[in-house]
Amino acid sequence: MAGGMVVATDGPAADYGGGLTFSVFITCLVAASGGLIFGYDIGISGGVSAMEPFLRRFFPHVLKRMAEAKQGNEYCIYDSQALAAFTSSLYVAAAVASLVASRVTRALGRQAIMLIGGALFFAGAAFTGAAVNIAMLIVGRMLLGLGVGFTNQAAPLFVAEMAPPRWRGALTAGIPFFLTLGALIANLINYATARVSWGWRVSLALAGAPAAVMFVGALFLTDTPSSLVVRGRLARARAALLRVRGPSADVDAELREISRAVEAARQSEDGAFRRMATRRDYRPHLVFAVAVPVFTQLTGVIVLAFFAPLVFRTVGFGSNAALMGAVILGAVNLGSLLLSTLVIDRYGRKVLFMVGGIQMIICQVGISWIMGAQLGKSGEAAMARPYAVAVVVLTCLHSAGFGVSWEPLAWVVPSEIYPVDIRSLGQAMNVSISMGLAFVQTQTFLAMLCRFKYATFAYYAAWVAVMTVFVALFLPETKGVPLESMGEVWVKHWYWKRFVPEQGKRDAAVN
Repeated sequence: MAGGMVVATDGPAADYGGGLTFSVFITCLVAASGGLIFGYDIGISGGVSAMEPFLRRFFPHVLKRMAEAKQGNEYCIYDSQALAAFTSSLYVAAAVASLVASRVTRALGRQAIMLIGGALFFAGAAFTGAAVNIAMLIVGRMLLGLGVGFTNQAAPLFVAEMAPPRWRGALTAGIPFFLTLGALIANLINYATARVSWGWRVSLALAGAPAAVMFVGALFLTDTPSSLVVRGRLARARAALLRVRGPSADVDAELREISRAVEAARQSEDGAFRRMATRRDYRPHLVFAVAVPVFTQLTGVIVLAFFAPLVFRTVGFGSNAALMGAVILGAVNLGSLLLSTLVIDRYGRKVLFMVGGIQMIICQVGISWIMGAQLGKSGEAAMARPYAVAVVVLTCLHSAGFGVSWEPLAWVVPSEIYPVDIRSLGQAMNVSISMGLAFVQTQTFLAMLCRFKYATFAYYAAWVAVMTVFVALFLPETKGVPLESMGEVWVKHWYWKRFVPEQGKRDAAVN
């Protein structure tokens, strides 16, 4: 039986043995390093946008607006579509790349995509660092975006398919960990280079360093067993399993389960997208392929990560203080991700979603209240320093809530819930929707802050409340479940079982 029709087994999910070997650790480390470059690009753009030499060269109208600013337009100083395009252009290219990444990944394998992504990252860093006009900036950002689109599609699958089930959550969470580490490093570099007129070039060009490391590291990786089986390379798939699982694991049994899942996928004649869009048994996968990236973007953390220095300047901090605030924000986020890595496979996914969601709601309501009370409804008042500090503290706590919940789990959950025949498609949809929405948000956030003012943060708080309830009701727990047995969680769920019926009880690994 093909596709999403799955079978509930009477016993526990299969465990093929094998532990966290050195090989699987290094493989997952290199794959996860793609997040380091993406995080660096996230952190660098917001900080560079606050540097006066950069604004003077490319966006002089923003500097003029800052110099002429009077009481009443604190929210609108940075409302520039050209400045927003510098940030958002990365996401346009990432969304386009992710649309074709599924087919390319399936044909070439996960390793090849990591190599392509590393080369694109390096080229993008060279263009932005050497930019002499806005066109070069945008081209460089789009090259970076193409790298993001390919690596964000391949890296989570690479890690999920290599990791042992009981370590999969922690190892997949390594991707957002590196993403956050990259953003923190970028903020530190921005703070260090902001004092020199050419510092923005250093900040932008240094993205090439981790890109080179990822490219070289990917040369020494083996492709994932699932990807090799899909391409008919069974001997290499067995060798890859033996390498990453170790001699104590039952690699032949695991290879049989992977092969059965791949063969079940091949039995279906219609395309993966048509199956996901039209068949009832794929309904939960379709819903989460859309819901996870949409909700992740609507937490508001992504735009805050990009524009934190500008938001901190809006509430009254100077340029250097705003950059240091972004550094503190990145450090808090990194610490929360470390915490989530330690507990994600102990307490499960849903607990972290609940705790992080409640924390984010409280913080966003607090930020909205302080900004409304202190800056006024139209930004006509100056914010007292204690309240500005309180905004920074609440922003950090909000980021910490995101760091233990949606940030890691938005990578972990999509990488593990899809059957093998739509796994590449599901991840590609997750990335393309996420990148498309990130483009919309980064392009419109500064205008939204200008028009919604303090209510911007109340808007995001309302969305976090909606998504927290959604997760509580509709997300099954996937902690410790092997990928080949993941269909069981849908069969047993109170709602999704009506769409994913038990069929046959003869192919426990048909997933």
